[in-house]
Amino acid sequence: MAHDGVPRGTAPRTGPCRRARRRRRAALLAAGALLPLPALAGCSSDDGPAAAPPAPMDVARTARADVADRGTLRWAVDELPGTLNAFQADADAATERVAGAVLPALFTLDQRGRPRRNPDYLRGAETVEREPKQIVVYKLNPKAVWSDGRALGPADFAAQWKALSGKDHGYWTARNAGYDRIEKVEAGAKPHEVKVTFARPYADWAGLFTPLYPRTVMGSPDAFNDDARKDLKVAAGPFAVAGRDSGAGTLTLARNPKWWGDRAKLDKLVLRAVPRERRAASLTADTVDLAAVDSTTAAHINAAHRPVGQGRKGAAGSPADGTGGRAAAAAMRAWAEAHGTPEGSAKVAADARHRREEAARTAARSRALRAYTVRKSLEPAYTQLALNGASGPLADERVRRAVARAIDREGIAAEVLRPLGLPSEPLGSHLLMAGQQGYEDHSGAIGGADAQAAQALLADAGWQQHGGPIARKKVGGKAEADLGAGTKADGDTKGASGEGSDKGNGKGSDGKEHVHGRSGPEGPKDPKGVAAPVRMKNGQKLSLRFVLPRGAAAEPLRAVGDRIARSLDAIGVRTEITKVADDSYFKDYIASGGYDLALYSWPATAYPATDARPIFAKPQPAPDGSLLVEQNYTRVGTDQIDQLFDQAAAELDAGASRDLVERADARIWAAAGSIPLYQRPELIAAKSDVANAGAFGFATPRYQDIGFRK
Repeated sequence: MAHDGVPRGTAPRTGPCRRARRRRRAALLAAGALLPLPALAGCSSDDGPAAAPPAPMDVARTARADVADRGTLRWAVDELPGTLNAFQADADAATERVAGAVLPALFTLDQRGRPRRNPDYLRGAETVEREPKQIVVYKLNPKAVWSDGRALGPADFAAQWKALSGKDHGYWTARNAGYDRIEKVEAGAKPHEVKVTFARPYADWAGLFTPLYPRTVMGSPDAFNDDARKDLKVAAGPFAVAGRDSGAGTLTLARNPKWWGDRAKLDKLVLRAVPRERRAASLTADTVDLAAVDSTTAAHINAAHRPVGQGRKGAAGSPADGTGGRAAAAAMRAWAEAHGTPEGSAKVAADARHRREEAARTAARSRALRAYTVRKSLEPAYTQLALNGASGPLADERVRRAVARAIDREGIAAEVLRPLGLPSEPLGSHLLMAGQQGYEDHSGAIGGADAQAAQALLADAGWQQHGGPIARKKVGGKAEADLGAGTKADGDTKGASGEGSDKGNGKGSDGKEHVHGRSGPEGPKDPKGVAAPVRMKNGQKLSLRFVLPRGAAAEPLRAVGDRIARSLDAIGVRTEITKVADDSYFKDYIASGGYDLALYSWPATAYPATDARPIFAKPQPAPDGSLLVEQNYTRVGTDQIDQLFDQAAAELDAGASRDLVERADARIWAAAGSIPLYQRPELIAAKSDVANAGAFGFATPRYQDIGFRK
């Protein structure tokens, strides 16, 4: 959800055997209601004891017999997919949703992020040989057919391998990891078998061929690059693409008559483009049945279910139900009739009419929102503080570690998640989510919050303190730095006279909002007017550019950013906060390296050895002198981290591969380029009669079971 200001159009993450090809997009929506499926053959060693997810998926579980065999469900997406080819660079969460409903998924994920063989497509799948080369045999369900009547077979696998292997540059692919390790794809020894031989061992082989596209899409560069962007003429899932209405902002999926599995309960599944800032209005207008929402909208839905006359705190006559407004209007009208002048009476009457109208609108919104229920879980994604180590003070690992140790990760996670009723432990891994097989907290590699340790690291790096100690005061039960009149402890970045009133604040000529120095030119003050510590080296102040999105949906993210900035002020690190447009935040600042500090998110995956490597790979110089960073936008990496990822991807023993991934994570923590803060909240507004859909967490949706209760 937009709670964390996740950038769109990026990339993603975690686990052993299968990866639910969640594209590394940070605008992702995790989806997936999954019924128990057989264990993955050849990968059972990863099914040992594992902690339950801290927040399980929250869907209205309903037996198929109790779901109506009809209906159209309207599911909100941020925008219609720019492409229906999940392997292209501009694929997004909506692309994945379409692919999940209309194309084969050989493996799906359960709510712990574990791969599970999908029996609709596979009778079996396992590594049958490891030496001299790894060979995997897929046993296809004989009933599995494309909507044009052709059976799924080796030709589809071979076409997808050749398109994604990276050897033919005519294919505009976003990734080829894993496919580049395949030596050949051929028919197996028996009917409906596909034999895949690898030139190099590949631990995450189960992440391949999901989604599986027909050979008509993968068979030529033209078909791959263009034909599958707006339409998929052939399907092999419970739904098929039925039409796109760009004017209405809808993409319709209809029940696939050629589907051999459990018949889809819905007649149609309509993806409707609704920007995040318009979600609340869409709910009250009854134009969507399922939508990710922010915490404010979720609170309004919950309030709408409270008894009439009971306000937010249980007080009768609260503004929440409009009774307080009606009582006030009646009192004002009585006073005006008894004491007022004609002009005064008219004004009071107008005010009363306005209050009545507002109360009526509030009551109408409340009635509309009562049709929805809030489903909540934790997304398979995390928000991090990114530290750009390409140049400047953060090129020094000691300074990055000092920043990391100045931050109260526990306090931040509690501030974001606890009010939502979600577990508030900070995330301890870059590569796995809590509850996934192999999850371990490796944050000890850098240490916990400790201002004194942070200051010692800065001093060791040559940044000496100037100015007196900063005072401390209690805020919300915890000691916080008192930063004087220029900042506020509630996460507001306004100056004493309001945002933009301080000298140097406001929108610049580039349209960006700047908050220079946050607390005035000399930094924050203690109650006696003594300047807070400032770190200096070679006559330069230690000041960092902190870039944040400025859209309304990113307000909670900015509150986190302001809390981080206050913590850095306390150790003498100045921050210059720049708020930029949401649509340029990632492309023009994060990806281009135009920041020192930033907050953004990465989705998680079942295959960290493959999927996380580009995020943490050591940048390499290009022939033209530029730096190839892949998806490592912090520009922080080491040869050892790369080697551990490579070893994990080639290790066919699941336990040994996990150990290598854990070692890589500990070293990523120690390098301090990325500081995970918390797993992102997932809040879904669902019509109260929607069945088998909601906040899926890590699980893959079972689209044929989604519908409306009878």
